[in-house]
Amino acid sequence: MAGTAGTPGTPRVLRAMNDRTALDLLLEHGPLSRTRIGKLTGLSKPTASQLLARLEAAGLVLATGTTEGRPGPSAQLYEVNPAAAHAAGLDVTPQRIRAAVADITGRTVGHYELPTPGRRPATSVVQQVTDALDGAVKAAGLSRSDIHRLVIGTPGAFDPNTGRLRYASHLPGWHSPTLLGELAAALPMPFEYENDVNLVALAEQRLGAARDHTDFVLLWNQEGLGAALVLGGRLHRGWTGGAGEVGFLPVPGAPLVRQVTRANSGGFQELAGAQAVPGIARELGVTDIPQGPYTETAAALLERAATSPLDGTPHHRFLQTYATRLATGLASLVSVLDPELVVLSGTALTSGGEVLRALIQDELEELAAPRPRLVVGDVREHPVLRGALESALATTRDEVFDTSR
Repeated sequence: MAGTAGTPGTPRVLRAMNDRTALDLLLEHGPLSRTRIGKLTGLSKPTASQLLARLEAAGLVLATGTTEGRPGPSAQLYEVNPAAAHAAGLDVTPQRIRAAVADITGRTVGHYELPTPGRRPATSVVQQVTDALDGAVKAAGLSRSDIHRLVIGTPGAFDPNTGRLRYASHLPGWHSPTLLGELAAALPMPFEYENDVNLVALAEQRLGAARDHTDFVLLWNQEGLGAALVLGGRLHRGWTGGAGEVGFLPVPGAPLVRQVTRANSGGFQELAGAQAVPGIARELGVTDIPQGPYTETAAALLERAATSPLDGTPHHRFLQTYATRLATGLASLVSVLDPELVVLSGTALTSGGEVLRALIQDELEELAAPRPRLVVGDVREHPVLRGALESALATTRDEVFDTSR
């Protein structure tokens, strides 16, 4: 029926659209005056004043300071109310669960890390999740009921057809067919789950090297080797959630790995995963290989090699060989997808910096007909967790900022 509340084009819907535009501008630019909001939105001064009064009454914006010190009379500034809502994210690995809480502006206000070593979890997965979440919530000075939404990032992916975790046999306790129901019963807020590498791609698209790009591949190399595929602006997850599990990809130069899910590895992982890096360096005459976890060893070796003279030294041969191995698997990806951009992420890629990136780019142009641009990822600090927070915040903002409700 024309003219009813909520019909597109009615004053209520138009007001809500203007409200959301103003809130997004405040998030992007920080504190703004009424005049500046009016100019950016195209609204008249009276309409901008009504909008700000409405948002202030709804608890979505705060009056904060003035424009003193600038030419002309001072003006009241407004900002998004950080306490309007909070969201949380979890980054799950076999060794630990990292949790964080962010306010509606995206600022992290609480962080917690829960060690979870061992093949058999001493406590249930549900208990681990709630303990990690509670640690971050407590650090933020909040309670569970203050969290609007939670996003959980894990290796592998939950198959939407079965609700069970696949492609991550190394994650103990997470494969129960009843897990998602148990989590739903234990958590007071809505939650989603997402593949960890997909979340890194989301972080790069929102905050980093893939901003303004709608077609890109993110290659991740850290604890495992994987990829995220963003096609037409959307994550492509595949029928069972396994799109981008490129560690299982058979590649030239590596023996065929059979029963890949049981082995939790495949040709590309064996050829170019972080665990292969120390062996490549050793074979090519690099000495003084650090001891420790393979991810840390790989990062240290790559960082040292990338800052060493590249004139036929063992470090140069090591980086060149590693770049060839990475380009071997990437060639299959870009030949099928033809992306505009490839983002290199994870410490076994970013530690090689621009030197490694350029070597991979050169090799890829020899091995594949499409020639996407390669860039090193910008989101370096806890990228899986940052992506989980960005995912949770996007949905939270859509709900909290909708003033037509």
